Parts: sequence; structure tokens; C-alpha cells
Amino acid sequence: MATFFGEVLSVYSRAVEEDEEELDENEEDEEIRRELEEKREVHLHWSPDVSESLKSGNKLQCSDFILAVGHNASRCLSAYVLTSENWDAVGHASVWNERSGAVTGQNSEESACVFYRHKDNPSVLVCQVTCYIAEDQLFQWTEKVFDCLQHRQLNVTVLSDSSVAEYKTADYVCSSSAPFLRSLHTSAFSGQPVCRSLEQPNIVTGLPAAVLNHCEVHRIATVVYQCYSDVIGPDSVTMETFKPALTNLGKSIQFDMSPSTDVLRKFVRTTNIQSNLYI
Repeated sequence: MATFFGEVLSVYSRAVEEDEEELDENEEDEEIRRELEEKREVHLHWSPDVSESLKSGNKLQCSDFILAVGHNASRCLSAYVLTSENWDAVGHASVWNERSGAVTGQNSEESACVFYRHKDNPSVLVCQVTCYIAEDQLFQWTEKVFDCLQHRQLNVTVLSDSSVAEYKTADYVCSSSAPFLRSLHTSAFSGQPVCRSLEQPNIVTGLPAAVLNHCEVHRIATVVYQCYSDVIGPDSVTMETFKPALTNLGKSIQFDMSPSTDVLRKFVRTTNIQSNLYI
């Protein structure tokens, strides 16, 4: 390179160093991204007998899969269905993300997403989900779970919690009568839902939506019952709203339509009101 004074200087281009720095940064970013993806992976943990069967290439023979998403839906199954001794915990899913990773306590993953199988009728599988599953984990959770189930003659029922504030309607009387049920189902579903269909422009989101989409693509008979409630925490009235959906499953499972007060009290905790300004 020549200067204005005619002096010739031997210099090297900085482009090589900058390219190397960018390459190192890209490799570092890629490594961080890879580690984050591994950390956010959904893991299914099955009991030894189920794991052995799956490793042998056999899928779970399942005629009815009942999925409860949310605290009221899950506690409804606990109070009305799982109180009997006819159920075995056969597995759980562990999910880490920004919200579920902040959960403290022993066995938080196990208690947040558990699979139960009926002792007398092993083809009936129940799953309770109370943890948050991020958007990038929904497809993964659904694919992994349904990949373990045989699809032939499979019927799926989803019970889901939702806030009435998310319900869109011009009828104030309807929105003020919470809690209430609405339903959506796949084209393969031939039964009769126990409540009205979810009106437009309302939509189903989260895990229920992921399951519904998956089952529509794979032509699995599925119905989603979404309960709109004005109560944030577990509530016995909201739990009872799911009872008609359970009645429809009477042939597949046995349930207690009138659990004792002690049983209900066990699954209904007082809503945390720390944010109340008057306390």
C-alpha cells in the first residue's frame, strides 16, 4: 500500500481476522443453541414394563386416552376418577422451559405431567398436565406421546382449563354464566359432544390445540372440552363442570359422581391472594 508520500507499506488485510472472529462467534452461538435445544427437549419416562414393551417395538394398546390440561381439569380427574385404587402410575414427562424451570419442590416434573393406566382395563390411559409447555415444545410433546400409542380405534378426550376473559361473545349473559363448557372435535369423531361447539372467533390454544391438530392429521377420533371459568385457582364448581364429559366416558372408566367433601377438599386449595392490596 502506498502512502501520500510515496512510501510503500506492507500490510495485511483485516478481513481474514474478522472472518475468523465471526466464525468463532457463530460456532459459539451454535453450541449455545444446541445446548438450549437439548435442555428444552421433552423426555418421557415410562415404568420398566412399559419401557420394555416399547423397546420391543410394541406400542401401548390404547382404546381411550384421556388428557387433562390445567389445574381444574386435572383435579377433576383426581377427585372423580383417580381416587379409586384401580389406577397405576406408568410414566411421566419432564419438561424444562423458562416457566416450568422456575418451579420448585421435590419431583416437580413428575407431579406436573403424569400418565396413569387402568388396572382392570389397561387400554385406558389418563394423563394429567399442570405444568407449562412452551410453544416450541408442544409439537414435540404430542409427537412423542402419540408415537407410543397405537392409533387404531383410539379415542381421545381432552379436558382443558381456560379463562372466561378469553371467551369472545356478544352475549353478555352467556359470558357471565361461567363456568361453562365448549367443545371442538376432529372429523373422525363420530360421537355426540355433551355441550355446544366453540363459537368463532374463539380458538383452542396450547397443548389441547396441538393434540387436536395432530389427531386431525392422523384421523384419530378426538374431542376437546374447554371449560371457561372466572376462577383462577382450583375450584370445586369448575371441576364439577367437567362431569358431563366424564359421563360420556362411563363405558370406559368408573368414576364417582358424588365424591365426599373430604375428597374434594383434598384437591381444592385456597387461591393464593398475596397480590391483594388490602392484606
